[in-house]
Amino acid sequence: MIIGMPKEIKKEEYRVGITPAGAAELKRHTHTVLVETGAGVGSGFSDEEYLEADADIIDRATLFSKAELIVKVKEPLPQEYDLLRKRQALFTYLHLAPNRELTDILLKKRISAFGYETLQKDGVLPLLAPMSEVAGRMAPLVGSWYLQKIHGGTGILPSGVPGVGPGRAVILGAGVVGMNAARVAFGIGMDVIVLNRGSEKLQKIDEIYRGSIKTLPLTQNNITREIAEADVIIGAVLVPGGKTPLLISRDMIRSMKKGSVIVDVSIDQGGCAETSRPTTHDDPVYAVDGIIHYTVANMPGAFPRTSTMALTNATLRYVTMLADRGIEKAVTDTILKTALNTHDGEILHPALAAVLSKNKKG
Repeated sequence: MIIGMPKEIKKEEYRVGITPAGAAELKRHTHTVLVETGAGVGSGFSDEEYLEADADIIDRATLFSKAELIVKVKEPLPQEYDLLRKRQALFTYLHLAPNRELTDILLKKRISAFGYETLQKDGVLPLLAPMSEVAGRMAPLVGSWYLQKIHGGTGILPSGVPGVGPGRAVILGAGVVGMNAARVAFGIGMDVIVLNRGSEKLQKIDEIYRGSIKTLPLTQNNITREIAEADVIIGAVLVPGGKTPLLISRDMIRSMKKGSVIVDVSIDQGGCAETSRPTTHDDPVYAVDGIIHYTVANMPGAFPRTSTMALTNATLRYVTMLADRGIEKAVTDTILKTALNTHDGEILHPALAAVLSKNKKG
């Protein structure tokens, strides 16, 4: 199969779909690997390293016209829509639930679109996990940074000092993002509260931290009470393939402490706060009613070297599987078909179909 890796064009996005080592592995499986000139530079990988891996370095237009499978990091942007060919295959983070325009393009062009974020194996999301780990670990750090008074924050030192209590971090969700956020927030000395719908993960947190992290059910009453006293709120909820549920209303925002910070990691799927909207790394925050919102839609892109290597470690197996089997066989594979959002002009992922159907009725 001819596999193409274009350079990411999302603002301040420095990751690349596959490392040179990953490209070499695909070559060992007899696939042709096309890499756009400069695609890996942001992650510290030169064109020469890809050439040494026996990949071909070519221009953007040629890559899209020749590749049967496009491997990216982020979803195609409007500037890339015309480059996508009919019945081409795409493997990337799609996050289609809040993006009707891209969904319609994929359907119109009958593109087989596989989403990293929906691929499931043994009940887990192995391709979402590495970037969720990065974003989760980043969240308390960026939240702490914006607590500084010069950024409009409360001026509370997250760790506190002897005689003065630490800042409070409230984490909504105990999945991969939430668990990693809790780990770092606790590590820097914050008072940490984790809310989650199921009790199993809360029990795990309690066992790991021996009660040092407070756990609560994710109910509206608990959310309202806890965020009112929080310094940093981390949105870490996820519905695979679907839209993130709104947990924080505009009225709840008004009840929060002025200068507190919301880090809405779930913004890729719409965000968990009514006031959330996507931002970029070069302009990451805005304030609503005195509450700072950090809502960067590609948080791991801030650390592209680590992120690209971690992503390739997770995705390469499945990219190779898809390429080895070919699209028609891949769409029937038990694991790969869980990643399939659109194929031959139809929406195949049930959660995505449900969201778009609901929006259409509304």
